[in-house]
Amino acid sequence: MMRVSTLALVVLTIFVLARGSEIRYDGYKVVRVVPQKYEHLLALKALQGQTGHDKVDFWLAPRQVGVPVDMSMSPEVFQRLYASFSLWGIFPTVIIDDVQKLIDAQKHVNYDVEADFDYSQYHTLSEIEAWMKNITDTYTDKASLFEITKSYEARTINGIKISTSTSPDPRPAFWMEGGIHSREWISPATVIYMTGQMLDNYEALKDFVDSYDWYILPVFNVDGYVRTWNGDRMWRKTMSVHGICTGVDPNRNWDFHWNESGASSDPCSNTYAGPSAFSEIEVKEVANKIASIANLKGFIDFHSFYQYWMSPWGYTTELPKDFKDLDEGGKTACDALEAVHGTKFEHGSIANIIYVASGSSADWTYGKQDIKYSYGVELRDTGEHGYLLPADQIIPSGEETLQAVIALAKFITNNP
Repeated sequence: MMRVSTLALVVLTIFVLARGSEIRYDGYKVVRVVPQKYEHLLALKALQGQTGHDKVDFWLAPRQVGVPVDMSMSPEVFQRLYASFSLWGIFPTVIIDDVQKLIDAQKHVNYDVEADFDYSQYHTLSEIEAWMKNITDTYTDKASLFEITKSYEARTINGIKISTSTSPDPRPAFWMEGGIHSREWISPATVIYMTGQMLDNYEALKDFVDSYDWYILPVFNVDGYVRTWNGDRMWRKTMSVHGICTGVDPNRNWDFHWNESGASSDPCSNTYAGPSAFSEIEVKEVANKIASIANLKGFIDFHSFYQYWMSPWGYTTELPKDFKDLDEGGKTACDALEAVHGTKFEHGSIANIIYVASGSSADWTYGKQDIKYSYGVELRDTGEHGYLLPADQIIPSGEETLQAVIALAKFITNNP
């Protein structure tokens, strides 16, 4: 009994240290390989399924022959796998030589909280919360804060409602959210930029802003986001505890075809669907908030990376009945986005354009809430920086994405 208790104590100690300590990625490399045949694909999927301290973090998962796969790995694992890849006939290309250097470059130093909010920088959760309060206090005639719930770690999840309507009749509504996957920093930063523009530049964007009541959630996964600033920049999941593992993928936890293909039952996996649908308080209460909004016509869940504008379904490669309109809306958004800085996005259904993923937000809003125009969007870039997009790309990303949303909103109005 004493031996078992001692082992349990050691495991618990390691677990506590892992949650609280800083994880660094010095010398970690992001490697791209392109599987040339089906056997290569199977080998990469087997590698993706491994667990343990030396597991590989797949930034772009194995999907099909001829499609790039991006993996982050320690220097030791790189040395071992480089030889294996070469033997398999897959020749790796290093696209990021030192992950930690990009991490260090992303974080601002000595940010002045008394100064005007700097949209060209990434921000901590406390800075974002202060901005949310300030901008809604500044534009009380148009904007207000709404509280959704407390997170697993008891942080408040707030959103911003923008409404210029004076009529008692509800306007059509539109929901936008960022940061469901906490390491995808460009997602909250882009949503924040667009929200700022909608209020600061209201007169120039009046027709667009007035066309809907806007519900905007800048940071969905607040606990995970804090973890990316204070411990592990590459953290993706929530922070709920499941044995010796932490977190659930909040975009596999929705109650629609939950835990089918493209999700994991392994609590240590980055795509762990959770012990049950809506097990995560954050996901459940965001879903409840969405369900409470009358006349909701549009939904966008912003992610990164790879420049995709995607519609349901995620759980299957079959197409939904509204796919023609959905994809035309996606094309309209992509065309408007490209016109700003020349950034090219692809459009299509989630399962066909990226991979099968069950229990996702856009599938739930479309399949359960009948929000016809539901999308998941992967923002910049196509792998040069991946999740570690430099801060100097925040404004360009915000500018082009705002034009995409403006075009899509108009399309939805004209094609109900």
